[in-house]
Amino acid sequence: MGMPVLIDDLDQDNQSFYRFCGQNELRVQECRACHLKRLPPTSACPFCSSEEMEWSLVEGKGVVYSYGEVHHAIQGAFKPHLPYHLLLVELDEQKDVPKPYDGLRLQGNLAEADGGLAKVETIKRVGIGTRVKVVFKRLGGELAMPLWTIDEDSVQPENPWRYPIE
Repeated sequence: MGMPVLIDDLDQDNQSFYRFCGQNELRVQECRACHLKRLPPTSACPFCSSEEMEWSLVEGKGVVYSYGEVHHAIQGAFKPHLPYHLLLVELDEQKDVPKPYDGLRLQGNLAEADGGLAKVETIKRVGIGTRVKVVFKRLGGELAMPLWTIDEDSVQPENPWRYPIE
């Protein structure tokens, strides 16, 4: 969208995450001690405090856990795309682990399959429970941003729950 993206060189965890995205791979940290996956990337496991981890490939499919529909752009570059959705997606991997209602969740904008922000027709089809899959938007260099698009190959809920704003 013409806005610069800067990830500080000292932030190795996020640098690695977005580099994997640049290779069209959604990878998350997995603790070598307790074997639980985590998002966002951190320097230690939030479950057992171990600093030992490896990057684990995940499928990049999940369900809309929550969303926000933005009608007022704070950044001018987003104004032509109003309204747009910011999704909180619960990945299929590690659902309800280590406890019920825990899971791997990742935020990202709703997009079309080509990585462009979703059109109004697409936005109206998405709500809590919609099945989505990851797509990657190049940021330049070796980095990419994970975005979400409707998973047309999955069975979708007949009426996904939507906030009553219309």
